[in-house]
Amino acid sequence: MRRLLLLLLLSCTTAQAAPVRLFIAGDSTAAEYGPERAPQAGWGQALQSYLDPTRFEVRNHARGGRSTRSFIDEGRLEAIASELRRGDVLLIQFGHNDAKFEDRTRYTDPDSDYPRLLMRYVQVARDKGATPVLVTPVARLLYDFGSLLDTHARYTLAMQQLAAREHVALIELNDRSTRWIRALGEQGARPYFLFVPEQNKTDGTHFSVAGANAVACLVLREAVPLLPALKPALVRDIDCDVMGAGQGADAQRPSQVLHEDTVARMQPGPHGGAGPTTAYPFFADATDLPFVLRKRVLHKGAGIGLHPQHKDEIYYIVSGQGSYVLDGKQHDVRAGHALLTRTGSTHALQQVGEEDLVVLLAYPR
Repeated sequence: MRRLLLLLLLSCTTAQAAPVRLFIAGDSTAAEYGPERAPQAGWGQALQSYLDPTRFEVRNHARGGRSTRSFIDEGRLEAIASELRRGDVLLIQFGHNDAKFEDRTRYTDPDSDYPRLLMRYVQVARDKGATPVLVTPVARLLYDFGSLLDTHARYTLAMQQLAAREHVALIELNDRSTRWIRALGEQGARPYFLFVPEQNKTDGTHFSVAGANAVACLVLREAVPLLPALKPALVRDIDCDVMGAGQGADAQRPSQVLHEDTVARMQPGPHGGAGPTTAYPFFADATDLPFVLRKRVLHKGAGIGLHPQHKDEIYYIVSGQGSYVLDGKQHDVRAGHALLTRTGSTHALQQVGEEDLVVLLAYPR
C-alpha cells in the first residue's frame, strides 16, 4: 500500500511538471523554415524563444500554402488531434490561402465554408480537453496610394463572429499587425518582411526573422490575458504594445533624430584638462530632458582634468585608450570599459597612445 501511494505521488508530480503543449495550425506566415530558407521565418517558429520550454512547449504544425480546407484534407488536423491532451492549447490562424478563389482545393467562402471549417478545429480541441484560440489573419505589407490595404476583411469578420457566437478565445492579430505596420510606415516595415533580391522587392506576406519575432510578440501580448499560465512562462519581454502607436509625442516635447555632425564643436579639455577635444552635446535644446547624453573625443594629448563629482556620472569608452584616475587610484581603460563615478568622488581622464579616445557620458541634468 505504501509503495502504491509513493507511485501515485510520483505520477502526480510528473504530470504537474509536464509542460503545456501549444499547438499551431496555420499557414506560411506561422510556419517554420530551415536555415536553407533564411532569412524567411514564421511567427510560430519564434514563439518558443519567448517561453520557458519546461512550462510551455510549442508544437508548430503550420505549413505554407494551407487553408482551413486543405489543412484538414491533408490530414494535418487529424495529426494534431492524435497528440492533443487535456490542458493543451491550439492556436488556429488561417485566411491567406482561404481567399484563393482560383484554387478550389484551398478556397473557402468566408460566409459559409470558412466558419464551418474553423469550427471543426475548435471542436477537435474541445473534445480533447484542450483550449482552442482563434487568431485572425496577420496583415500584409500592401500599400496602395499611401494606404495600407486590408486583404482579409471578410475572413477576419467571419472569425470574430464565430468566436463571439461559440464563446471561443480570440487573438485580434489582424488588427494588431495592421497597427504595427502603420506605426512603422511602408518603408520602415520593409526590413520585417522577406526581401526578394532578384526582383528587388519585398514579399509583403512572409516575414524575415525580425518580422517573425515582432509578430510572435504581438501574438503573446494578446494571448497572456486569455491564457494566464503564459505570463510566468515568459523568458522575454512582450513590451510591444501597438494600440497607441503612431500618435507621436507631445508637440511641445518632440522626439528627435539627429546626426552628431550637426552638434559637433571644438573645445579645450574640460575641468582644466589639456586640449583639443571635440564635444557632441546631444539634444541640448531639450531642456526638460531629465538626463544628459554627450560624446567627447579626446584628441592626442587631450584630457578631462581632475574634478569633484556633484552628480552620479557614467563614462563609456567607445574607442582608444586612456588613463583614468578615480579617487586617487589609476586605471588603464580602453574600448568597452564603463566607468561609474558616484557623487563625492573625484576623477580625471587622459588620452594615451596614438588613437583618439572617444567617450560617451551620461548624467542627470
